[in-house]
Amino acid sequence: MTTISNLISVEALFSRIDDPNLRILDCRSELADTGAGRRCYLEGHIPGAVFADLDVDLAAPVTHDSGRHPLPAAGTFADTCKQLGVSNSTEVVAYDRDTGALAARAWWMLRWLGHSRVRLLDGGFDRWVALSNPTVSGAETPAPGDFIACPQPGRVLTTAELETHPRIETLRLYDARDATRFRGELEPIDRVAGHIPGANNLPYAVSLGADGRWKSVVELEELWRGVLGDDRTKHWAVMCGSGVTACHLALSAVEAGYTDPRLYAGSWSEWIRNPARPIGLG
Repeated sequence: MTTISNLISVEALFSRIDDPNLRILDCRSELADTGAGRRCYLEGHIPGAVFADLDVDLAAPVTHDSGRHPLPAAGTFADTCKQLGVSNSTEVVAYDRDTGALAARAWWMLRWLGHSRVRLLDGGFDRWVALSNPTVSGAETPAPGDFIACPQPGRVLTTAELETHPRIETLRLYDARDATRFRGELEPIDRVAGHIPGANNLPYAVSLGADGRWKSVVELEELWRGVLGDDRTKHWAVMCGSGVTACHLALSAVEAGYTDPRLYAGSWSEWIRNPARPIGLG
């Protein structure tokens, strides 16, 4: 993306904290403790922020054949957006604790429903606090929004498509998990280790600098030129463990001016639901 950034600095957000057309989403979460994000939010959050629960607001209930964070129905998430105070004219800023690896899911989902005015807070809540900006405790209840969704189902890649595709590698599927999980050497979350044969590994952290903040647009352009080449309109797709951190990769490429990838929302945790599906190691 070359004109309006998908990222916003803490300083820029602070300067607009009283903007009535701004909706801030607190997306902090912990995989091992699903209630931790809400507790952190209640203890202290950016003024005006509302809590967007990864497991409740940004995902549907898990089923016997789904991944860990299945996408909700478009209409269900549109209703959630209204409850969070989002309208079509609202500018949305999402944040998590630091890297944006979780908040990027909200960014992607809003774009999936046709809302393009959404950005990620660079450095997240930790940087907000580090710069001595104010926080407030307790819950905030926004006035309901009147968001009207324009779903874009083509942004989603399904397991059925992957199973029937003759050669997965031609989809240019990139897995955002770290290298040890991709190779199957370590699997602390899912019951089966490995990766989808034909997928490529690109850990989401490649988009971040040594300080945990996002690399510059120039650096991101160089990164993605090495991954996807000079053609910024190529079709490609992203995945991870459950369709969350893959959105971080998507944002990174869009920020560098490349076309939006499709998201394999079910990701690895859905792929392994069926033991007959092939698994790659190494």
